[in-house]
Amino acid sequence: MSAKKKLKTSAMIASIAGEGQATTSAPFGHALVEAAEKNDKIVGMTADLGKYTDLHIFAQAYPERYYQMGMAEQLLMMAGAGMAREGFIPFVTTYSVFASRRAYDFICLAIAEENLNVKIISALPGLTTGYGPSHQATEDVAIFRGMPNLTILDPCDAVDIEQSVQAMVDFNGPVYLRLLRGKVPRVLDRFEGYRFEIGKAKQLIDGKDALVIASGLMTMRAIEASDELKEKGVDVGVMHCATIKPLDTAAILEEVRRYPDRPVFVAENHSVVGGLGESIASLLMKEGVSVKFYQIGLPDEFLDAGALPTLHDRYGISTKEVVKTIKQHVV
Repeated sequence: MSAKKKLKTSAMIASIAGEGQATTSAPFGHALVEAAEKNDKIVGMTADLGKYTDLHIFAQAYPERYYQMGMAEQLLMMAGAGMAREGFIPFVTTYSVFASRRAYDFICLAIAEENLNVKIISALPGLTTGYGPSHQATEDVAIFRGMPNLTILDPCDAVDIEQSVQAMVDFNGPVYLRLLRGKVPRVLDRFEGYRFEIGKAKQLIDGKDALVIASGLMTMRAIEASDELKEKGVDVGVMHCATIKPLDTAAILEEVRRYPDRPVFVAENHSVVGGLGESIASLLMKEGVSVKFYQIGLPDEFLDAGALPTLHDRYGISTKEVVKTIKQHVV
């Protein structure tokens, strides 16, 4: 009897890249190595997830600056706080579910309250794994948005991730970053002069018929949807909001007001409860800005396990579903 064919991927490590799309392997790990070459204060720490957060790249380059804390996320955060107190810049990696659900109190009291320079790099944000609710961090932004002193980043692609590492090194204070790992698409290369900046939203595409404000992988989906709808004569603008907290209120308000009659969509790889969408809705209401406003995000429920393409269609965050949602309200 012939041996069964070995699967090359799993629901855990499945790539979000489309067929033929340009990608970079482990952009976070390689960018951290590059930053560490110039700064000997950078250390890498993880809770038994070096390989699955791309920190193994750093471990190979700087084994003496790599700390494996075992399966203990609370200990990881406390150790990171201790490193920061001694003047180091710890990049601590785990899964988003473990940082947000399991280690919240330790991040809050040991890191955020003390405003320590710890960078929390968390893989599998939102619906980027098919392993079900135990691994899908669909509510991590909602959990962390209320924590004082904590900056929240949601990069779009490999370009964003590469640039965000040095930006975090230069930034003094605690940061939570939603990491796309493995083979990560490159989509921002096409926007000449684009530069990741903490606290800044970036207008990528102009469009008079609709505006999509997006973060994380949903910026990639929004760009793809804009390209597809442009072929049908619909001009959809795309603003990339890689920093969820603090929100770039000035840039968002300026862009929303530029075409007062166009509908505004907020697209995020996160629950529609407590994330970027509600943050922007609150901003617009406080400022008295009246627009047609729609959310594109994950439902307020525990999601299914399964293949990522199927799940992205099911829960409305695939490019096809984003196009469909926009067309319902614009075309």
